[in-house]
Amino acid sequence: MATVSETGYELEGTLLEACSCEVLCPCWIGEDPDRGTCEAFNAYHFERGTIRGVDVSGLSFVDVHRIPGNVLAGNWRSAWFISDEASDEQFEAIRDAFAGKLGGPLADLAGLYGEVLEVRRAPIVHETRQGRGVLRIGDVVSGEMRPYTAPDGSTITTLRDSIFSTVPGSPAYVAKADHLRAELPEYDFVWSYEGSNAIQSDWRLVHSEAA
Repeated sequence: MATVSETGYELEGTLLEACSCEVLCPCWIGEDPDRGTCEAFNAYHFERGTIRGVDVSGLSFVDVHRIPGNVLAGNWRSAWFISDEASDEQFEAIRDAFAGKLGGPLADLAGLYGEVLEVRRAPIVHETRQGRGVLRIGDVVSGEMRPYTAPDGSTITTLRDSIFSTVPGSPAYVAKADHLRAELPEYDFVWSYEGSNAIQSDWRLVHSEAA
């Protein structure tokens, strides 16, 4: 019988997400975005993992997008970026998984995309340091965020069991983006926000097509 590593994916890592909504983004509870549309990035870093048996540890995938209305209605208009150090095999495995070709929770997310404008390699910096997140895609996308904590700073504020999640099955850490910027005029993705919503997470996804 085929194993998870041969047919599906087994991934774990960190998520950095920031958008144009106020804190907390209503999309996560199925409500319409604050500004009518949601302009955002969802950035996944793979601390370790395999897709179709291909090791993708240390690589990143970022979806930069505009959601024209309620998140659950779909129609996301997206541009995808994959770490420029990915081999052709790694690039194809990551692309196919997030395109929903391997099924599972990533296929559920893929069903929300209305148009994927491009999938391309890019230099991606995805870091978390003492709870703070930093994302950069060359000189075209950047964001810095910090999580909310308990009054004494001992624990991070978490969001669980929401109607929508970009990390199904894992808690999300409620955060604020000190800044969120995109400069991708070829897609009409040009925006700059300060003090907007952000989400971070330590996540794990496992799915086998043979299951």
